[in-house]
Amino acid sequence: MAKKYIDVMDTTFRDGFQSVFGGRVLMDDFFPAVEAAKKAGITHFEFGGGARFQSLYFYLQEDAFKMMDGFREIVGPDANLQVLSRGINTVMLDTGSREMIDLFAKMFAKHGTTTVRNFDALNDVNNLEFSAQCIKKHGMNHEVVVTMMDLPPGCKGAHDVPFYEKTLRNILDSGIEFDSVCFKDASGTANPHKVYETIAMARKLLGESVHLRLHTHETAGVSVASYLAALEAGANGIDMAASPVSGGTAQPDILTMLHATKGTNYNLGDLKLEKVLKYEERLKECLSDYMIPPEATQVSPLIPFSPMPGGALTANTQMMRDNGDLDKFDEVIKAMKEVVERGGYGTSVTPVSQFYWQQAYANVMFGPWKQIAPGYGRMVLGYFGKTPVEPDREIVELASQKLKLDPTTENPLDIADRDETKSIAHWKKVLEDEGLETTDENIFIAGACDQKGIAFLKGEGPLMVRKGKENNSGEAEMAGNYTVVVDGKKYSVQVAEGDADIQISEAAPTTAPAAAAPTAANGVGTVEIHSQTPGNVWKILKNPGDSVAEGDVIMILEAMKMEIDIAAPQAGKIASINVNVNDAVADGQLLATME
Repeated sequence: MAKKYIDVMDTTFRDGFQSVFGGRVLMDDFFPAVEAAKKAGITHFEFGGGARFQSLYFYLQEDAFKMMDGFREIVGPDANLQVLSRGINTVMLDTGSREMIDLFAKMFAKHGTTTVRNFDALNDVNNLEFSAQCIKKHGMNHEVVVTMMDLPPGCKGAHDVPFYEKTLRNILDSGIEFDSVCFKDASGTANPHKVYETIAMARKLLGESVHLRLHTHETAGVSVASYLAALEAGANGIDMAASPVSGGTAQPDILTMLHATKGTNYNLGDLKLEKVLKYEERLKECLSDYMIPPEATQVSPLIPFSPMPGGALTANTQMMRDNGDLDKFDEVIKAMKEVVERGGYGTSVTPVSQFYWQQAYANVMFGPWKQIAPGYGRMVLGYFGKTPVEPDREIVELASQKLKLDPTTENPLDIADRDETKSIAHWKKVLEDEGLETTDENIFIAGACDQKGIAFLKGEGPLMVRKGKENNSGEAEMAGNYTVVVDGKKYSVQVAEGDADIQISEAAPTTAPAAAAPTAANGVGTVEIHSQTPGNVWKILKNPGDSVAEGDVIMILEAMKMEIDIAAPQAGKIASINVNVNDAVADGQLLATME
């Protein structure tokens, strides 16, 4: 009897990169590995979407559309190239308007996409309907998703088999057109027994003809067992990655799954061991200069208590490294249980996982519920759709008070359509004002990435790639160019290995536009206002001499993709503003004074 053919999607170049490097891998570095994957017989790839859209513009100064075109050119016209889309968010920072969602589908179809995996973190089926229409309208396959996780210990009310059955029935009753169904566990916390029961339920409900998949991560250590359970229950496809971006926070390794299915009745994509070995060797060569965070290679027994997706975990720890507060990581993970429970049990997957993380981070850094992260607050207030269970009433009232928003049950798309800043006309005008071309691609880049998209298009964005070989001691080799400060003067220093010459010269002045110096009205005030977390100055709302009431917002910092209000501790007058917009600030740094 022939073995059952199981479709394998290689997630290396999207979820693998996101889960290990926070998405920060340059296309010229990894394209040779794509060629090697093709030679290994892989024909189904996840190649874009999700956070691997924004990360190219935010950190790599690369065009995601050009990357997608290059990927398609390498693998040829017959490969199934898949992207990840977040329902009404698609790949945008926030809920998109209907015209921007349609533009997403138009652009991704134009640039080589075959299949769109389409999910909603709240499992609100209403949030999948319009995007599904656009995906099919532009000729792509639609893979509809039910998002999964295990609830933290002691929590109940959603994320059991009956909840997933209800969600799947809602999809079927809605009339959404789909080509396949995926159960997506971004945190890897769904236990194998529940996975088996869920896939068996779905197979019974869908019949034998529907293509059914499971997606999971190794973050909690049960991914291989979960995949075997899914296959036994009737799944047709699973997702895997190649070393060194497999295991840990990413998908299980292709070689691992080939080994785990030895002696079974499953044929994993006709893949051959020796060919996959060559592919992984090439990938390791391509990524040899990249710094792999240690947490990306580990299984964490704490993850089921949070739960934190692999794709978000390393992105967050990388930002914590940038902020200098990585020592708070374990505290934030522990704080997430309460945040998940009181937030209504949305699945811990983008963007909800980021909302959970931001709120847990705020609870650790500023004290429990002293601040409400904007995304988390808007979620509990209903601005992203209906949460699986009602959020905690006290948190809803607090979010309404802090964000000055009323709770809503209105369709998020209707809200977005009324927002002028989410219209194509708005972003077309922004591009025109900046002297940039108003192509469909540029309009979508600007609309999806806001000012960071504009900075990319103007060639003004920063390149932020972490490279540095790890030696056996775990210490990074330090060869490279550095700027150091000695007695207040900057010097450019070249550090070389071995006996090479070391050149030192006074550093050239920065080419960034000069910011205005911090200002004061009548000297320094007696009331000092300090930062409670590292971050960047995003907006300054008050000026020296302005009168403020207690609680008035003086400025807004940005940290961990979260807006942090800096409020006046009492009524009075602003005496000085001690930072500038775009400044990086340290924990405890003086921001302003009052009198």
